[in-house]
Amino acid sequence: MPSARKPEIMAPGGSWASLRAALQAGADAVYFGIRGFNMRENSSNFRTAELPKIAETCHASGAKAYLALNTIIYEDEIARMKRVLTAAKTAGIDAVIAWDMAVVQAATDLGLPVFLSTQMSVSNSVALESFYRTHGIRRFVLARECTLDQIRSIRRRLSARLGAAAKEIEIEVFAHGAMCVSVSGRCYMSESTTGKSANRGQCTQPCRRPYQITAADNEVSYRMGENYLLSPQDLCTLPFIERLLEAGVDSLKIEGRGRSPDYVATVTAAYRKAVDHYFANRRKPDFAAGFQALKDSLTRELDSVFHRGLSSGFFMGKPLDQWTGAPNNQASHRKVRVGDVAKYYRKAGAAELRIRETGFAPGDEILIQGPTTGVVRIKVESIQIDHRSVPSARKGESVAVQCPLQVRAGDHVYRMVAARSSS
Repeated sequence: MPSARKPEIMAPGGSWASLRAALQAGADAVYFGIRGFNMRENSSNFRTAELPKIAETCHASGAKAYLALNTIIYEDEIARMKRVLTAAKTAGIDAVIAWDMAVVQAATDLGLPVFLSTQMSVSNSVALESFYRTHGIRRFVLARECTLDQIRSIRRRLSARLGAAAKEIEIEVFAHGAMCVSVSGRCYMSESTTGKSANRGQCTQPCRRPYQITAADNEVSYRMGENYLLSPQDLCTLPFIERLLEAGVDSLKIEGRGRSPDYVATVTAAYRKAVDHYFANRRKPDFAAGFQALKDSLTRELDSVFHRGLSSGFFMGKPLDQWTGAPNNQASHRKVRVGDVAKYYRKAGAAELRIRETGFAPGDEILIQGPTTGVVRIKVESIQIDHRSVPSARKGESVAVQCPLQVRAGDHVYRMVAARSSS
């Protein structure tokens, strides 16, 4: 039977622009990291001093703020880790995502709710019950290797053993984004090859590279097929999202703290629309056909932003053939830099743009993003210079376009083009 409760949609906030984009797209919660204790060290990330502003911004949108402190902690870092957690508690951060037991214990001592990270590889009801009873943990980010059948089984067995108390336990799963070739992301390949640990958020992603096998005598070598055999495709559960909802999942997590604000906006909005439509219409007689059409449309939107191919992950079983077939981005569209915003005219609902690189014309889609603005998409209807309509915006010009949503001076401007286009 479908879950009686609509699950939370949790989106990534790797920067202020991404955090605001997630909130604008309808996220119920945003997770983010603090510099130094972060599984995405290459993202912009945040300073401890910004915690109050993060909590205030999320809460003003009716969303929750979760601190991802899910790296391993070394002995000389314990005091600093505790200071970060104390600051998070004072700021009103809603929960901490962790797996190092030093973080779990310190957060628990402060009264901060802990979400046990997928790094812990919790994958069965016995482990969930043990952490629930001994540490009071009520949310678990299941190991990514769990199938839909196993999730349903975990739910049934928790109910059988805990009775009504089982309702206190929440199950969170990754619904979309990059996957790691290693078990639940606990990879040591980067550290062994470059000295940068994936478990400290510094992964150099050696799995994403092509490899060649060379014979010991160096006379023969073989390139490893067309696929990148260590590089999985990106997870996408949208085509079967109703099965996740019916399994009793409480939170759908979108991976992507290292990806762009427009990626966060597009993916969050797609899952928001799908989940809302499901719960609003699931009991209607014509639901199935309409929902399938919506999912097809939303999946096409997901194809427009960064991905390495789309995979069902482990939810249907082991994804033995779902490896990246080409390097890096396989999105149907890409961004090209236009310039930046010079000024916004609130009364006129227009923005003045400085064209520093690529121009654009009426009919093009442009994207404006910034740390306060988040992400704004515009279908250009007309372009003006000194109140005169012009056929295009060219490099070196300052032009005005209609922009009903507020943008800000310094925001970056891009034009969206088909991936096969070079213009």
